[in-house]
Amino acid sequence: MLSYPAAIPLSNHTLIRLADLIRAERARRRSRWRRLDPGRQALLVLAHLRNGDPHVRLAVGFGISHSTARRYVREAVDLLAALADDLHAAGERAARLAYAILDGTLVPIDRVTNQKPYYSANTDATASTSRSSPTRRAGWCGPRRPCPAPSTT
Repeated sequence: MLSYPAAIPLSNHTLIRLADLIRAERARRRSRWRRLDPGRQALLVLAHLRNGDPHVRLAVGFGISHSTARRYVREAVDLLAALADDLHAAGERAARLAYAILDGTLVPIDRVTNQKPYYSANTDATASTSRSSPTRRAGWCGPRRPCPAPSTT
């Protein structure tokens, strides 16, 4: 198997913050020994979350088993999820904004027509859309649908 150096476009602060969370959780659980130290586990998790590297590839790169890589990612994602707002608080925060970013997709509020997803010919994709305004509390997100077949005319 060949290996190569790679970069993750994240700040060092992100790595340190996640490593501190992992270190605190290990201390809370009184975990005495792990194959990777908290910094290496944080790097493994960030490589998976940011670059989408599969668990098998990460396991080989970090010299651990596939199941250990999967467990390390799950543990860190659970720690990060515990820091996140609940759905109600996130909805209240999004209601104060002009637009919301959901799952890494910009969801504009001015492109909703008859509650249908907006089709972008530039990206050849159907985008999910959201309706929100300062006077209304509820928002709507359209379901993602497969893109229609490209026009040949």
